Amino acid sequence: MKVGIDIMGGDFAPEATVKGALLALKSIPEEIKLVLIGDEQKIASINEFKKINSSKIEIVHTPEYITMGEHPAKAFSKKPNASIVLGYRLLQSGKIDGFASAGNTGAMLVGAMHVVKSIPGIIRPCITVAVPKPNNKHTLVLDVGINPDSKPDVLYQYAILGTLYAKYMYNIQSPKVGLLNIGVEEEKGNLLTKSTYQAMKDTSDFNFIGNVEGNDIFDDKVDVIVCDGFVGNVIIKQIEAFYELIKQRVPNNDFIENYNYVNYGGTPILGINAPVIIGHGISNEIAIKNIILNTISVIKANLINKFKEAFR
Repeated sequence: MKVGIDIMGGDFAPEATVKGALLALKSIPEEIKLVLIGDEQKIASINEFKKINSSKIEIVHTPEYITMGEHPAKAFSKKPNASIVLGYRLLQSGKIDGFASAGNTGAMLVGAMHVVKSIPGIIRPCITVAVPKPNNKHTLVLDVGINPDSKPDVLYQYAILGTLYAKYMYNIQSPKVGLLNIGVEEEKGNLLTKSTYQAMKDTSDFNFIGNVEGNDIFDDKVDVIVCDGFVGNVIIKQIEAFYELIKQRVPNNDFIENYNYVNYGGTPILGINAPVIIGHGISNEIAIKNIILNTISVIKANLINKFKEAFR
């Protein structure tokens, strides 16, 4: 297995990305190789890298990269040798099995949509976040940012993607799927949620439990929550702010630390033809390590083939 890492992506690259890759190296078996995509001279200049001599590391050199402030689509087309672009080309050609970056999120989405592309049958890919709950459980929320405007058939597909992700990544055999709404009653909501409810209520494609509300995210009544990307992104940003607020008042609490982005690393794009993980732009070396380990887990779960089978 080969995992590609965009070494030039992120606010603290390449130092944080190289150090993160080296931390991940200590946790992965011999048969997994890390492919570092970036400026070879900058990679070699980092002190920790100078001490490493490992057959588990391969470097794909490029001095070019897409900065965080660049227009994603324009930069993707104007910089054919940028680290993100090369990463996607390697992924498309099968030279790496998964790709991770904490770089320009828009450029990562451009590559997902236009290079590896959506799995046939999937209308729109999405991104998901696993929200921690007590007892080491999680609630998957999707979409959390790609599609701010969605239609009922798109949300219906998110429920299938979320169900498969929960089943194969979190071992939940029949995940309970809820539609995020302003009330649990069938008649509640806006045009989107009302129409989506009608599409979902008699389905046999997933275990639909009906409408759920924002305060159900941390409850065991639901495993997968479906919403459009606008609402999902607001939720996740609120949770991030909540973590920063609470940790000041309850420091060194193991459960509260579950909400620290560093500990989960990155967010997978679901519904495309290859494993891709997007990291937070401010990722430090611990976050990069966890992005890489998360990517390996997604590859091992064989999720892409599971999605393809479901949408055949």
